[in-house]
Amino acid sequence: MILKNGKFFLLPETAIYSDTNFESESEYLLKRLEAVSGYDLRIFPLDAISISKFPQGSIILRHNKSLNVGEEGYHLEVDQNRVFIESQSPSGVFYGIQTLFQLFPPEIYGNSVTSGVEWSAQAVSIKDSSRFGWRAYLLDDARWFHGVGTIKKMLDQLAFLKMNVLHWYLTDDQGWRIEIKRYPKLTEVGSRRKDSQIGWWRSEKRAGEPHVGFYSQEQIREVVRYAAARHITVVPVVSMPGHASAAIASYPEMGNTGKSIEVPVTFGVKYDTFNVADENVYAFLENILEEVMQLFPSRVIHLGGDEVRFDQWMASSQIKELMEQENLSGPADVQRYFTNRMSRFLESKGKRMMGWNDILGHDLHGFLKSVGAGEISNESGAGKLAKNTIINFWKGDIELAEKAVKEGHEIVNSLSSSTYLDYTYETIPLRKAYLFDPIPEGLPTKYHDKILGLGCQMWGEWIPTRERLEFQTFPRLAAYAETGWTQPEKKNLDDFLKRLEIQKLRWKLQSINYAEVH
Repeated sequence: MILKNGKFFLLPETAIYSDTNFESESEYLLKRLEAVSGYDLRIFPLDAISISKFPQGSIILRHNKSLNVGEEGYHLEVDQNRVFIESQSPSGVFYGIQTLFQLFPPEIYGNSVTSGVEWSAQAVSIKDSSRFGWRAYLLDDARWFHGVGTIKKMLDQLAFLKMNVLHWYLTDDQGWRIEIKRYPKLTEVGSRRKDSQIGWWRSEKRAGEPHVGFYSQEQIREVVRYAAARHITVVPVVSMPGHASAAIASYPEMGNTGKSIEVPVTFGVKYDTFNVADENVYAFLENILEEVMQLFPSRVIHLGGDEVRFDQWMASSQIKELMEQENLSGPADVQRYFTNRMSRFLESKGKRMMGWNDILGHDLHGFLKSVGAGEISNESGAGKLAKNTIINFWKGDIELAEKAVKEGHEIVNSLSSSTYLDYTYETIPLRKAYLFDPIPEGLPTKYHDKILGLGCQMWGEWIPTRERLEFQTFPRLAAYAETGWTQPEKKNLDDFLKRLEIQKLRWKLQSINYAEVH
C-alpha cells in the first residue's frame, strides 16, 4: 500500500466502466453507492481506450489476466480523478470493491440516503491478495431457526469482511431445517419441537413454547443466489450418522431401535443414531443428499460425523452382523465404513465430503471407551478414510492434525478453543481470536499447503435471537476475517484495534449488536 496525495470524490455524474465479465460486481457497487448517496449512477461497458480519457469521477473495473496477485487478489488505484480496480477474476474485483468501501466514510455502509457526508476516498495504491482460500463462518440454524432475513444480513457482513464460505448448519438433534420433498415428514415433524431448554447445560428451565421453522427449497435457492453475488460459497451441513434425532423422530424406522421418539427439547449430544447396517438408511440418506446437491452448487458437502454415541450400535444385532460381514472390529470401524460409503456416493456425483475430525476414528470424547471399544483398527475392513475427504479439525492436538495431513487429507482449522463463537469473551477474548493461526505451531512446512484455511463457528444452543447471534459474532468475526486474509507478518494487534473503532461505526450504521470489547 502506498498513500498518495489528494482524494477521490464520488459525484452525481460518476459512471462505472466495467469489463463484461464483471457485470455482477459493477451492479453490486452501483447499488451500494446509489443507496447511500442518492445519486443516479450509470454503468457503461469498458472500451479499449486510455484511462486518462475517462471523465472525472469515473470508477473503472478491468480484467487483467496477467496481474500476479493470485485468484482473489486485486490492484486498486485511487487518485483525484478516478478509481481503478483490476483483477484476473470477478472475486478479485469484488474484494477490491470492499477495500474501496473501507476508504469511504463509514456512512457508505448505511441503509438509506445520507446527507451532509463528503463522499471521498483517500488516494492510494494497493495490491492485495488472500492468505487462505477458505475463510468460513458457521451459522447454526438447527438449534434455533433464524430465517432468511438474518442469513442475508450475515452474508452481507461476511462479504464486507472478505470471507468466502458460509457453513450453513441445517440439521441436528433439535431440528431439521431444510425441505426435502421426497421426505416431507422431515419438516412436518423434524422442524418442530414442543419446548426448548433455556439457561445453560443441565438446566431444568424451559421456554414454555414450541419452536418451529424450516427453509423451503425456494428460500434456499434465494439464499444461495444472494451469497453467490457476494462471492460466498454456501456449504450445507447435514449431520450423520449422529446428531440425527430430529430425522429419526420423523422416520423412526431409520433409527436403531425402530421406536418413535420426539424431537428433543434439551440440548447436548443425544443417543439416537442412524442404523448404518440397514440398506434402507443408505437409500434414505442418498435420496436426501440428491436433493441437497440440487440446491447447493458447492463442490463440498459437509456430513458432520462428530460426537456419535455408540451405545445403540453396540446393542444392535444388525450392527454386529455388519461387523462380522465387513471385518469391522468395533464402532469406530463401523463409522469409518459408513463414512467411506457416503464419501464414495458424493464422489460419484462430483462432490467432496467434509466432516469433523471425529471421522478419523480417534476417541475425542471418551465415547468409545465408555462402551469398551477401541479406536480405528489398521486392519479394519472399512479401509482407510477416503483421501479426498476434507477434515474440519475442531478438537485434538497437533499430532492428530499432522497425522491427518500425512495421510493426504486437507484441513480446515476450526479448533474449538480458538474459534467457537458461542464461547464467552472471557474464554476466547478478541485478542485470542486475532492471534489464532490456522497453521498449527510445529506443523512441518511441507504440509502447510494442506491447511485450506479457517472456520469460526457460531453454535446456537444458547443463541435464540438475532441480537444474541450478533453479540457473540461481532467483533470477533473481524479478527477471524483478518486472520484468514492477511499474511502473519503483516498482522498487528494494536493496529487492528485502532481500525476496529472505525469498523464499530460501520456496524452501528447497520444496526449490528456488537459486543463492546477491546
